[in-house]
Amino acid sequence: MITNKTLDFLKKISENNDRDWFQANKNLYENSHEEMISFAGSLNELMKKHDLIEDVSAKKSLFRIYRDVRFSKDKSPYKQHWAGSLKRATVWRRGGYYYHIEPGNSMIAAGFWNPSPQDLKLIRSQIAFDPAPIEKINTESEFVKTFGGIEGEKLIKSPKDFSPDHEAIEWLKHKQFIVHKQFTDKEVMDKNFATIVDETFQKVRPFFDYMSEILTTNVNGEPLYK
Repeated sequence: MITNKTLDFLKKISENNDRDWFQANKNLYENSHEEMISFAGSLNELMKKHDLIEDVSAKKSLFRIYRDVRFSKDKSPYKQHWAGSLKRATVWRRGGYYYHIEPGNSMIAAGFWNPSPQDLKLIRSQIAFDPAPIEKINTESEFVKTFGGIEGEKLIKSPKDFSPDHEAIEWLKHKQFIVHKQFTDKEVMDKNFATIVDETFQKVRPFFDYMSEILTTNVNGEPLYK
């Protein structure tokens, strides 16, 4: 489980974001890192029971805490949060899972952060052809209760080849298709937090199943891959 050791470490690194402090307190980092690896491993195993997840170690599924500052004005060497991801395996299963642990700002997210131009074109074409399925998913009571709805960055104007008067124009403006849910520090430190995250991710499946279908078949339902 994630304990106050991790949240306390993250609070301290946000207040002392420099290499001298980090080296002098590396034991705090190592203790927190071990907790997060354990959490990631538990979550990975739970997810594999109901979804096909890429087989990577818990440690590799967890993002490094060191920041890449080469092209950033902010030269703080360390992140102030832990994060990790789980990728669905094979071309037939689309979508990604993400978790973010930070005092007062912990959350999970799932969806399509940066669809390729090819995938985005296919998504828009399928939604333009029939927006009813995604509308149904986005208004289902449990989905709305859990995530609020599908969100993500959108174009200001209608995308090329689509009329601004199209009935699904607000969906067609999307560049991302994401859901997320926040968690309190108390929830994060619950001994069953990995199970809670797993059960929350399971509620994404109708959305992922729909998106996987439209990304692997054409408008006639014929498979795009062998």
